[in-house]
Amino acid sequence: MNHVSFNHPIPEGGIVVLEAKVSRAFSTSMEIYVDVWLDDPIANKKIHTNEGIYTFVAVDEYNKPVPIPQMEPETDLEKERYAAAFRRRELSLILSGRMKPKDSVELKKLFQD
Repeated sequence: MNHVSFNHPIPEGGIVVLEAKVSRAFSTSMEIYVDVWLDDPIANKKIHTNEGIYTFVAVDEYNKPVPIPQMEPETDLEKERYAAAFRRRELSLILSGRMKPKDSVELKKLFQD
């Protein structure tokens, strides 16, 4: 799990709807963005309660990473999450020591004038 945010409580007995989408595919891993909604069928409304971001790695029958197809975002929200996934990946690689900060592409853009 990369991130989780809690923005609205879910009451006991509430109906919870999870919507998960791939936000970006990398060579063997993919980031999955999960939106959590409270469904109120009586008031006929849905409330966005929280979200979570997960990373999964595709593996073969021997648990070895395998390549996965790339994806192309279509909606504005998909494009926003697609771009943010790359920044999160760079940050994760830097924090784990697998990338030097000077080698980042998108993160450097955030700090340049």
